[in-house]
Amino acid sequence: MSAIKVKAKLKGGVVSVKALAKHEMSTYNMAEKKTGDRENANFITHISATINGETVWDMSTSQFLSKNPIFKFDVKGIGAKGDKIEMVAVDRKGNTLKGKGKIK
Repeated sequence: MSAIKVKAKLKGGVVSVKALAKHEMSTYNMAEKKTGDRENANFITHISATINGETVWDMSTSQFLSKNPIFKFDVKGIGAKGDKIEMVAVDRKGNTLKGKGKIK
């Protein structure tokens, strides 16, 4: 099972993407309470999406996201039914989360 679940639908020339990233998203305050050290915080810092190898969405994030965050975005002018969409996220500790889907 992938760490990012990706769903994408094409309607009216616009690809609507919805993705769920399975991640704890521990903030600096949570890490300090749990371990006594703020440096143990771990949250997604970067996430991107590609359709057929072309980057269509790229975002830097912070600790403001909740546990298992959901990302939604639309892409116009690229992608067709059956095309592959891939998402990659990197967290503060350098771990990589990946997910794939097909445009329906």
